[in-house]
Amino acid sequence: MAEKDDENVVVIGLGRFGGQVADSLLRLGHEVLGIDEDPELVQQWSDRLTHVVQADATDEDALLQVGIKEFDRAVVGIGNDIEASVLTVVTLSELGVGDIWAKAVSPKHGRILRSVGAHHVIHPEITMGERVAHLIASRMLDFFEFDDGFAIARTRAPRDSAGRTLADLALLSRHGITVVGVKTHGTDFVYAAPETVVPEHAELVVAGRTELVQRFAATT
Repeated sequence: MAEKDDENVVVIGLGRFGGQVADSLLRLGHEVLGIDEDPELVQQWSDRLTHVVQADATDEDALLQVGIKEFDRAVVGIGNDIEASVLTVVTLSELGVGDIWAKAVSPKHGRILRSVGAHHVIHPEITMGERVAHLIASRMLDFFEFDDGFAIARTRAPRDSAGRTLADLALLSRHGITVVGVKTHGTDFVYAAPETVVPEHAELVVAGRTELVQRFAATT
């Protein structure tokens, strides 16, 4: 058996989510095997991905025939057929795929996927919905929250910060957030240091507890 290559990824389900993942992985330099039962989707992706095959990913023999043993990472992008999604994860797990990512359409679906062998469960609709809600409800320009209530955000610098150093602003002691970096339009990103001077119209990348990041963003 050929040695597995960490640069190779199999993406099963080439719909909107799986197709975007496959395309992005390809642009990042990975070799991608795309699998889908729909012949139209297979044809659509045949000139774009490294390899594309039409196959039933719930069928162990079919996956073996397309060389699944050469892959240690798989993304299951099936969302409209929960049974097929779960059975595909089961099959990949039984075949020894070491790193399985799977899309879930609901929290219950996600729990099932984890219970049958998925190592990472993605909730794209829930995650994006929460992210957009945070952006709408605050003055944040971008936002990412971790599972444990920790967040990173891009926000405008406070109105009184132009020309002052980060040490002078003392945002950690005053607001409980840490400044990761400073950015203004048309200039390079600057990693934060106590002596960093905040330019006029600057944006800050900040990190901290979600509620503290939100509270700070509301003051800018």
